[in-house]
Amino acid sequence: MCFVCFVGNFRAMNPDPYRAFLIELARRSGDFIRPLAAEPGLTVETKADQSPVTAADRGAEELMRALIGKKFPTHGIIGEEFGSDRPDADWVWVLDPIDGTKSFITGVPLWGTLIALLHQGQPVLGCIHQPLLNQLVVGDGTVTTLNGQPVRCRKSVRVEDATLLTSDPFNPGKYQDDAAFQKLIARAKLVRTWGDCYGYLLVATGQADVMLDPIMNPWDIAALVPVIRGAGGVITDWRGQSPYPAESTLAAATPELHAAVLAALNR
Repeated sequence: MCFVCFVGNFRAMNPDPYRAFLIELARRSGDFIRPLAAEPGLTVETKADQSPVTAADRGAEELMRALIGKKFPTHGIIGEEFGSDRPDADWVWVLDPIDGTKSFITGVPLWGTLIALLHQGQPVLGCIHQPLLNQLVVGDGTVTTLNGQPVRCRKSVRVEDATLLTSDPFNPGKYQDDAAFQKLIARAKLVRTWGDCYGYLLVATGQADVMLDPIMNPWDIAALVPVIRGAGGVITDWRGQSPYPAESTLAAATPELHAAVLAALNR
């Protein structure tokens, strides 16, 4: 292959040129969502899957879609609120404008905006943005930063020393082996429902050790993969398989702890 072709192909696969734009999407959507988070008259509707949705969810996704369409018209988009547009493109943006809408509508700041960039179907760049707390975590699978400063997962090895998080304590019993899950959480040092994307933010920044969700959608998962991996963590589904695309995911701080959690969940 000629040198010029090699350089061209490298640039085509390199997510770094898109990093600044991902941060712009996070900031612009955060500016839109922030004032609505404290709006007492915000209307809450119920979608077909019984999950809540607001004008903040829809408006933030519309804003990001418009920015992507203007900047990268050949890129695809997958969004929670407005579906897919060219999902088979080489580069695809995956948007969850408010991950944790139940927290959002009840005044709890354990929610955030998830933005991912896929290359040929796999996440290569992602962010978790909590605009109320001014926390922006960006990961590329190699390095993860919080507001521009590198962060790492906590080097925990034993379940008995771990802070374990899950979004909904009832979901593991609905979708996975509840008996195994109950035995696992009985071993953990601390168990809390600091959930949705904020739980993964805590794992990536070394403030918690394990985050478990038994069932998720692609837009819930995509951004988390490069964030957790870039922080030195391991993220798979509950069987140890590739987390994206999947219907469940697990994140842990170290390979040793991840292996111990998987062993407990799959008795």
